[in-house]
Amino acid sequence: MALSFASLTNFSKMQSGVRYSGSITPRVLVRCCETAKEPPPKPKLQVGSPIIIVEAPKVIKTAASMPCLRANAGLVKPGDVGRIVSRKPKDLWAVRLSIGTYLLDGKYFKALELEE
Repeated sequence: MALSFASLTNFSKMQSGVRYSGSITPRVLVRCCETAKEPPPKPKLQVGSPIIIVEAPKVIKTAASMPCLRANAGLVKPGDVGRIVSRKPKDLWAVRLSIGTYLLDGKYFKALELEE
């Protein structure tokens, strides 16, 4: 997206470089134009949406009432599928996988597009 800016000012007389006698008419023209195509919007994630893991996180945190943080020793792998259970602040999602429910950052998965 490009932004262009132009300003036009009329001065009738200038006295001793300090005072202006006459009218000052500022005009501002701002134009915004498309220069590149924006990528199509990502499918919206919501509770119940199917997801697929695209990158395995180094550590995983359980979504239990007393969460447990552990190293991901091959439990969550790229290609695993699951469903979103709930949304947490800062792009953190509770995801139900076949091995349990875990809190995952949004960068580790994407929405799974089901063909109907």
